[in-house]
Amino acid sequence: MPRSQTAFLARKDAPMRKALQEAIDGLKFKLALDDAYAPFKTAGYLPCTLEGEDAGFDMRFQEVEADLSKFPALQAQIGGRDAAIAFRWSGDAREYASAMIVGAALAKNFGAIVHNPDEDVVYSAEDLIEKARKAVASLSL
Repeated sequence: MPRSQTAFLARKDAPMRKALQEAIDGLKFKLALDDAYAPFKTAGYLPCTLEGEDAGFDMRFQEVEADLSKFPALQAQIGGRDAAIAFRWSGDAREYASAMIVGAALAKNFGAIVHNPDEDVVYSAEDLIEKARKAVASLSL
């Protein structure tokens, strides 16, 4: 399973914490972002609470790389998106679910394109929601 993805969005569409939390809430997941989240300032581990348990993942805002030629699936869809948010997580299902949920909220509500660089796959919001649901369900086993 890949342990990274990147969300590409227009810099002007990068959400403040309140807007991102509202988008997450709208997806019906019990994920709370830490108050430390701030667009273009967050650079490292972002604590979250998922289903009442500690969770989180590494989040870093970046510039879009000029050379995307090694990612044809992404190159065809990036359009005018000029900012990137890199997500990384460990093998912990809570971290994975948290990253999928935030990625889904960015894709669904803020026009982000979420890309898996290991497989050169672009995920839809629905793909990410399904991945998050499966990960959260695995926590209940």
